[in-house]
Amino acid sequence: MSLAFRGRTWLLLAGAVALIPAYFSVAQPKIEAGAMIEAKDDAPKYPFRRRAALPPNAFDGAEAWINTAGPMPLPKLRGKIVLLDFWTFCCINCIHVIADLERLEKEFPNELVVIGIHSPKFLGEQSSENIKSAVQRYGLKHPVINDAKMTLWRRFGANSWPTLALIDAEGNFTGRAYQGEGRYEDIRNDIKALIEYHTAAKSLDRSPLFIRTEDSTETETPLRFPGKVVVDAKNHRMAVADSSHHRVVLADLGGNVRSVFGEGKPGLRDGDATTAQFNDPQGMAFDGDFLWVADRKNHALRKIDLKSKLTTTIAGNGERGYDRQPEGSGRALALASPWDLLIVDGVMYLAMAGSHQIWSMKISEPGVIRNFAGTGRENILDGAREDANFAQPSGLATDGEWLYVADSETSSIRAVGLKKDLVRTLVGEGLFEFGDKDGPGDSARLQHALGVAFYKGMIYVGDTYNNKLKTIDEKRQVSTWLGDVKAGRSDNPPRFDEPGGIHVSDGKLYVADTNNHAIRVVDIAAKTVTTFELKGLSPPKEAEKDSWPTGVNATPFKTAKPNGDVSVTATVKAPPGTKLNKEAPIRLSVWRLAPNGNVLGVQFKSVPPGSSKVTATFPKEAFADADQVRILATFFPCEEGSEGVCKIAHHAWELQFDAAAQPKASIDLPSP
Repeated sequence: MSLAFRGRTWLLLAGAVALIPAYFSVAQPKIEAGAMIEAKDDAPKYPFRRRAALPPNAFDGAEAWINTAGPMPLPKLRGKIVLLDFWTFCCINCIHVIADLERLEKEFPNELVVIGIHSPKFLGEQSSENIKSAVQRYGLKHPVINDAKMTLWRRFGANSWPTLALIDAEGNFTGRAYQGEGRYEDIRNDIKALIEYHTAAKSLDRSPLFIRTEDSTETETPLRFPGKVVVDAKNHRMAVADSSHHRVVLADLGGNVRSVFGEGKPGLRDGDATTAQFNDPQGMAFDGDFLWVADRKNHALRKIDLKSKLTTTIAGNGERGYDRQPEGSGRALALASPWDLLIVDGVMYLAMAGSHQIWSMKISEPGVIRNFAGTGRENILDGAREDANFAQPSGLATDGEWLYVADSETSSIRAVGLKKDLVRTLVGEGLFEFGDKDGPGDSARLQHALGVAFYKGMIYVGDTYNNKLKTIDEKRQVSTWLGDVKAGRSDNPPRFDEPGGIHVSDGKLYVADTNNHAIRVVDIAAKTVTTFELKGLSPPKEAEKDSWPTGVNATPFKTAKPNGDVSVTATVKAPPGTKLNKEAPIRLSVWRLAPNGNVLGVQFKSVPPGSSKVTATFPKEAFADADQVRILATFFPCEEGSEGVCKIAHHAWELQFDAAAQPKASIDLPSP
């Protein structure tokens, strides 16, 4: 293995045990001869057999850093264990790994830093703006490097999505790399071994880092990355999967919101409209007084009673399933990222993106689900249903004879016989055959299409990464219908930004315009586009969460007890060698305490960044009925030369009320 950096490849990830499912991509790069640095005979003993020192410029070549205020050079991360995640946002296996990363980040919040290396498959995935949207859509809380030119991918020797690798707290590659899904326990055990070693070696830095996420700089919207939309014109209603708000919105066709199902926080919980929880809901299907929901990240099939407003889990238990032939039923049956639903003649079809299959369930036998088509092998292969291959099926439609499938990873549209045992391909050639090309089906190209619909002999396609709507006629001729490759939100000329789910009803095409956080409506005959307004819809309220930090001494400050609203001014100082993060707000909080120290209430205010002296107005209730009041200023100093490596810091004051003093409308806290 060579540690040469410039113009060469390190053999860091080669030789990792492949665990299917992993998405294999390019051939193993040519590796120069060389050897890793053998573990030293020091005490404490290094937990792994070999390690290799990485150069300080190991992350050079990034197109951009996303989900952070700036680059995070490897030397600035000394003291932290670093987990690299080589991924691409189209890849279902990579999406599944996110849940493991979240668990690890929660278990080791002060010891571990995850850095995503986004090495793209599709052209649309090279865009930093598109990656930023994916980072927000998936709720990532760690930094992501846009490796648009696959520089870091080749440098580290990655050869499949996803691949993960561990760097220790001294900047060494540990020799530990992991390919595919299902490696949580292996990674967790290796992190624990590194924590034990670095604790004994006194080389672990447990001070918490602050990561400035993209969400923290975005304005909240009523819809958040809606994935699918379904319309029931007969009953004058529509349902929208408000996917990243983890809820389902029911409205009439005039845009009046009738019900919102889901608390707005991710979870798997049955209950009424306000207490039920979903996790990234996607495809839906109306069924009389019921609405079925593909609860994607919960790997579950849910059913909403539109009369009682109750949500019930029909199948799935929240765990990702690996069976290609479903075993069991109901909550005992494990699903794998169901992405769309369609009911035809009393049978529900499920686009099982995670297992690359189409499953089916008779409505009369809820919870009893069988495989309908696909072996589970990720590829494109026609033939008999049980022998066919799919690759991340994500959209369903029908003409009554054929089930049309948006098979996203092969950028194809497939047709599955409902009455004949046959699967055929209308557009698409393979896992790496994609583009933006109209023409006959054999030569036409799509790019990661997620949506499909059928109307009056024409198939409509949400050509997601091309930001277009396309059509396929009965002769398999593919034509751009609306939109162009440029992402945008414009009705005239029509522009979209990663349109996902599409649905036809009563001469109109409804589009879940995912990255625009909007529903668009196309009059098919007139080819005119309007943006649909959901009246009365607000984003879910985010509860403030914080706790008084340990090890922070509060400066005593004597003042009059307020009897009305009060303006609080505080000055914060960055520690030597650091500077305040220019993009992160400073947060002031007022804590009311009972005599026994219990918290009676907390009020939070975030002050826009830009100054070390901040002022916020708090209501009188923040100080009422309390003998003790503490004020906390939370801010984020960054190391000089690196806006991305920022710590969490606090100043605190303990207010001592002077009963004889005249109340004032302001409190000017002393400089710490």
